[in-house]
Amino acid sequence: MAAAAAAPAPEAWPELELAERERRRELLLTGPGLEQRVRAAGGRLPPRLFTLPLLHYLEVSGCGSLREPGPGLAQGLPQLHSLVLRRNALGPGLSPELGPLPALRVLDLSGNALEALPPGQGLGPAEPPGLPQLQSLNLSGNRLRELPADLARCAPRLQTLNLTGNRLDSFPAELFRPGALPLLSELAAADNCLRELSPDIAHLASLKMLDLSNNQLSEVPAELADCPKLKEVNFRGNKLTDRRLEKMVHGCQTKSILEYLRSGGRGGGRCRGKADGPEKEEARRRRRERRRRESGEGEGEGVDSTGRLLLRVLHVSENPAPLTVHVSSMVRDVRPFIVGAVVRGMDLQAGNALRRFLTSQTKLHEDMCEKRTAATIATHDLRAVRGPLLYTARPPHDLKIVPLGRREVKAKDLVRQLQLEAEEHRKQKKRQNVSGLHRYLHLLDGKETYPCLVDADGDVISFPPITNGEKTKIKKTTSDLFLEVTSAASLQTCKEIMDALVLKMAEINKYTLENKEDGSLSDPEADAASAQPPGPSGSPGATKAGSASLVVEQVRVLDEDGHLKVVYPSKTDLGLAAPHMTVIR
Repeated sequence: MAAAAAAPAPEAWPELELAERERRRELLLTGPGLEQRVRAAGGRLPPRLFTLPLLHYLEVSGCGSLREPGPGLAQGLPQLHSLVLRRNALGPGLSPELGPLPALRVLDLSGNALEALPPGQGLGPAEPPGLPQLQSLNLSGNRLRELPADLARCAPRLQTLNLTGNRLDSFPAELFRPGALPLLSELAAADNCLRELSPDIAHLASLKMLDLSNNQLSEVPAELADCPKLKEVNFRGNKLTDRRLEKMVHGCQTKSILEYLRSGGRGGGRCRGKADGPEKEEARRRRRERRRRESGEGEGEGVDSTGRLLLRVLHVSENPAPLTVHVSSMVRDVRPFIVGAVVRGMDLQAGNALRRFLTSQTKLHEDMCEKRTAATIATHDLRAVRGPLLYTARPPHDLKIVPLGRREVKAKDLVRQLQLEAEEHRKQKKRQNVSGLHRYLHLLDGKETYPCLVDADGDVISFPPITNGEKTKIKKTTSDLFLEVTSAASLQTCKEIMDALVLKMAEINKYTLENKEDGSLSDPEADAASAQPPGPSGSPGATKAGSASLVVEQVRVLDEDGHLKVVYPSKTDLGLAAPHMTVIR
């Protein structure tokens, strides 16, 4: 009797074994070998993945065999903060539904084949909320024809919603009910089939950016002008029946468009036909003035610098030599998002100002950047930065950099050296897992190329998330800085962290001016602070004594064809300045 055929051995998952052994909190699965292993697992993630309850960050991207996450995700990963499942083959729904994930803040499902997200096959339950802490949801590049009606109840703290490139013809009414999404600040639904926009959108009290370009809208509700924080709208590519409004959306600033809607322009809302009388118009004018005063807009330049701090935004059009960053398509699958800014006027020579700045960066990396897994900050001495800059990716054996405090080294050798140092440090401290810089080295595991920022001389000045280059190291005398924030999560993440960094720098500058401390860091101390264990953080230097005003210069990020990807700060950025700060745009 012939022996029964042996069952095929299960596919090996060395990444999971390593993550389990080292009690890792972040895991990235990608690369050519992933396809075969997921296919062997039935188009799902392996069940063993859901036995890693310490995971905070999970990314599985670029796998055409992945059709559903698989059961057990919510129960097995209760501490997950970021879940990135982009450019796979998820769809037509999610079975079983993802939630509840009580700690999840970032969810990226872009570039899949999702058609609908109904209860049981969607994001999670509505009662109680399946995603109670979710802040960023990216559903772009799918095939969605409708949104779940209970989306707002499932994710009540949502701040950013990206629906670009789907097949939506309307928004669910529940999305705009009063108080449904009180924190939503960015709504992008370009390249869909939207036919109308409900006047109830005015209930989005925190909305700052609305992109509905390339849809099938014929009217824009006048109530849109009642969104109190709206700073940026895009209705290009729609066939609006109001010809004047049609021209305005292609050539006018958001403020002019909203004023037109507010004063009686056509759009399907109020003020059609008979115009309002002077009393109503005067009441609106008073409301607008009150909102400006409350938000700090329009305050003159004569503000007392000892009582308030000025942040002045220098637009690209006003800058004779603006710095630009060109992005290569090579970073698309590695770390695609970058935001840059130039800040002039820092004064960190006095007392412990430099140390405070370094400490603030460390805290941002720990908290908002989620230990650099969500994003990474890098700061450079602007005088040493030669633009234009190129953000690209290179094979580990081709990428060379002179890291802070080290000699020139290939990226693969640097990573290997840091891994050995991490393991040695762990053994000496008798710990179960590594700490410090080495906690996020594994973000590069399986990557065929590494991201880097290259200057006009061809020198690598940044290798995120690992280190800065020695060439642009910030010294005690530095007063003008180039800042960069990179991320694999989202562009909005970069912008929010850049906001926090710039505002923190402003606070430090104000404190330095108002609390002049005796003495300053010696050169060795300053250099030692700049050369902390290699990481994309540096230390700014001095500026003219007595000035608390900072200038923030816009930096444009362009694609390979020269088209604009992002400019920072835009009109919607730096919108959460502290009461003692005034942003002059």
